[in-house]
Amino acid sequence: MTCCPTRPDADKSNDNKTTLPTRVGEKRKSDRVRLSGGSFIMGTSDKILPDDGERPERKSKVGPFEVDVETVTNARFAEFVNSTGYTTEAEDFGWSFVFHHFVENPEAHEAVQGTPWWRVIHGAFWAAPEGPDSHIDDRLDHPAVHLSWHDAKQFALWAGGRLPTEAEWEFAARGGLERKRYPWGDEHPDDSKFMPCNIWQGDFPRSNTAADGYRGTAPARSFEPNGYGLYNMVGNVWEWTEDVFRIRSMRKGARQKMDELKDQPSKVIKGGSYLCHDSYCFRYRIAARSHNTPDSATGHMGFRLVYDV
Repeated sequence: MTCCPTRPDADKSNDNKTTLPTRVGEKRKSDRVRLSGGSFIMGTSDKILPDDGERPERKSKVGPFEVDVETVTNARFAEFVNSTGYTTEAEDFGWSFVFHHFVENPEAHEAVQGTPWWRVIHGAFWAAPEGPDSHIDDRLDHPAVHLSWHDAKQFALWAGGRLPTEAEWEFAARGGLERKRYPWGDEHPDDSKFMPCNIWQGDFPRSNTAADGYRGTAPARSFEPNGYGLYNMVGNVWEWTEDVFRIRSMRKGARQKMDELKDQPSKVIKGGSYLCHDSYCFRYRIAARSHNTPDSATGHMGFRLVYDV
């Protein structure tokens, strides 16, 4: 039960470039929070997605670090591109994965086997999230998406930060709470009343009521921050981490999943996205995890940085 399509081996092409946005705003240092680190309970004992490797609940320890209060936004990524001339992997390949609700005439585009709500869209990349006729002029404060792990690493070098380890990400997401399912506690989001994050409402993947106000990404500082002042640690967009995806609990399904990853080690992604719903991808929980290959990019994957202190 995958949440993110993986890019197959393919030749890269530069034939589908789109002009970068010009209205970027002033360059600024990201807002950060300093965390003292320490020991905490990582993972879960819940048997929700046993083949994802969330279990067992265990004690982990992280050192002090700083973390961005928000995911990297379109405005901030545009500063990087305009400063360096960097070309993302989605641009080099010439296409990326876009959710079918955001595609005009989706039947005309290749569907992903096993997850047909994803379409292969030529010309889709971070500055044109739905393809060549789309733009981000009204989404500069939204998370930048269609960014691979390699793209995130290059941005981090430019910004003087790095991607978090899975333990650092989870420590930050908990906001000082222990053994809680979500950054706000244990109360479960529903489709009508309690909507503390940007996830799917309705019948996935057919109809999204957008009761939380968003069908796609929300601004990076939407909803209430967690106890550390960090926004959207679950929902909105998946976030890349530094770590290779491994599974401790080697049940049959887990062994099969690890066999599939031997050729190209995947990286851990955390937090879920605006496409998550408990009927399909119940991964907008702190302990939840998924993975993708480091050259893959989709319309619901971004990242935030941490910094050594």
